[in-house]
Amino acid sequence: MKLSAWLSERTGADRVWQALFARHVPALTGPVAWLYTLGSAALFLFLLQVVTGVLLAMNYVPSPDHAYDSVRFIDAEVSFGRLIRGCHHWGATFMVVLVVLHMLRVYLMGAYKYPREATWMVGVLLLLLVVGFSFTGYLLPWDQKAYWATAVGTNIAGQTPGIGPALVRLLRGGDDMGAATLTRFYAVHVLILPMVAALGIVAHLFLVVWHGISEPPERRRDAGKGA
Repeated sequence: MKLSAWLSERTGADRVWQALFARHVPALTGPVAWLYTLGSAALFLFLLQVVTGVLLAMNYVPSPDHAYDSVRFIDAEVSFGRLIRGCHHWGATFMVVLVVLHMLRVYLMGAYKYPREATWMVGVLLLLLVVGFSFTGYLLPWDQKAYWATAVGTNIAGQTPGIGPALVRLLRGGDDMGAATLTRFYAVHVLILPMVAALGIVAHLFLVVWHGISEPPERRRDAGKGA
């Protein structure tokens, strides 16, 4: 028995290949075809964020006394550190842009309608997670800009009716920003959000494969004509 047949029989790899790579994809040409690459591009940037984030975490110290110095150390002393940090920083920015553009494409082309409502809702959750990544990651360099931007952001959260004060304490780890705030943001950024995002991406991809890629909308020839 050939190795490929043995693996296929015991792992179902051929069925996975058929479901993921040998499925029907709408025939797309022109500028519209590029719009259908936005989701894949956002996924690539997420994987880039994971790889560069792991490399950065090897040299980052999440404490007020050493966070800023560890970032300076990454830039100046670590091999390719400035490149890795630059890829992580700009990759985060571009990922927000791509996810927003991807959702606009889905909305304007009506791809959120039946039977893809669940796919749309998971996509909205992923957008919120991407924003959460940006907000929590912005504080980690622990410089003046990051500190005061996070202070403003948490103060805005504090204006939420009813739960505002409790929400600020939850985000900051206390009444004021300090070591607990940095540690909390770091834990959320590198532990909680990646796990939730990974589950969301798997669910999103499963729904995309299950329902198939939506066809671009077409203008009906009889549109505007009377009955």
